[in-house]
Amino acid sequence: MFDHRVYNFAAGPAAMPEEVLKIAQAEMLNYKGTGMSVMEMSHRSAAFENIINETKNDLKTLMNIPDDYEIMFVQGGGSTQFAMIPLNLMTKYKRAFFLKTGQWAKKAISEAKIYGEAEVVASSEEAVFTYIPQTTRADYKGDADYAYICYNNTIYGTHFTPGKLPDVDVPLVTDISSCILGEKIDVTKFGLLFAGAQKNLGPAGVTVVIMKKDLIGNAMDITPTMLNYKTHADNNSMYNTPPTYGIYMLGLVLKWVASQGGVDALEAVNRKKAALLYECLDNSKLFKGTVVPEDRSLMNVPFVCPTDELNNKFIAEATEAGLMELKGHRTVGGMRASIYNATPYEGVQTLVNFMEDFEKKNI
Repeated sequence: MFDHRVYNFAAGPAAMPEEVLKIAQAEMLNYKGTGMSVMEMSHRSAAFENIINETKNDLKTLMNIPDDYEIMFVQGGGSTQFAMIPLNLMTKYKRAFFLKTGQWAKKAISEAKIYGEAEVVASSEEAVFTYIPQTTRADYKGDADYAYICYNNTIYGTHFTPGKLPDVDVPLVTDISSCILGEKIDVTKFGLLFAGAQKNLGPAGVTVVIMKKDLIGNAMDITPTMLNYKTHADNNSMYNTPPTYGIYMLGLVLKWVASQGGVDALEAVNRKKAALLYECLDNSKLFKGTVVPEDRSLMNVPFVCPTDELNNKFIAEATEAGLMELKGHRTVGGMRASIYNATPYEGVQTLVNFMEDFEKKNI
């Protein structure tokens, strides 16, 4: 047990900025003189309407989202998006292109197959998803409604660079759950972007959808009301009771991002953090990174020791030292350090120092 804050390297739900938690704590019983918590507040109240509108505007500013895109706050996590996307977009040709680069892309493919043809254009599964496959325009043959990628692969620690984005004439759809606001993303390259909040945006419960307005309104006839993007776009994400407190917390995180200098400033810090950790892995005789260098994620860093026994020993001793949630995903094993925006440089430095000390004792 700890009587102080630890360094939390969880992949999601993940670390949040301490400043944000303190504001939420101070406003828990009485939000801005309303005499009540946001948790208790009607989503139809003027106070909450201000919260949701301000949150949308702040996200628009931070990500340079053009006016022809709609911002929606929905529920159900990324897993519900795997169904919503084909239900709303796979409507003309009943076909979409996919790049299979990890567990979440596999789940998106599986869900899309319920509604149409999900063509896997390229895959890195044969190498346990340790790289991002390169494709060319010629690889995307025939008509399709959209192309789909997972921009940053949380489990496997791979990441699309601009040069590896699909070169297609159809709308490009992407899952940015684990990299949103951690690096600059050109929204205009995509028809739809989505992100579960629980990694880099706030607590679990809210999913952000950023979608070109001209793609909204073409859902399949079988689409349930709550899975139709038009329902949420037409009702300012308040067709039903939204996750009000989660949206409030998301809004606080966005203001924190702005206070740090915005996405560009945080990306610079994230690159320093990632470089420090990858340098440690590259120079280590005990630890090994699992991703090819050119496709390494800034946010999720998987690594392994030579044996499961050493992996388990490292995780146990790191946990005892207050370096938490370093166990790798169950499909991969080993370790994974998720170093999102809220993880300070000092936290990564502490992890690297611990790794170097552990290596000296176990090599």
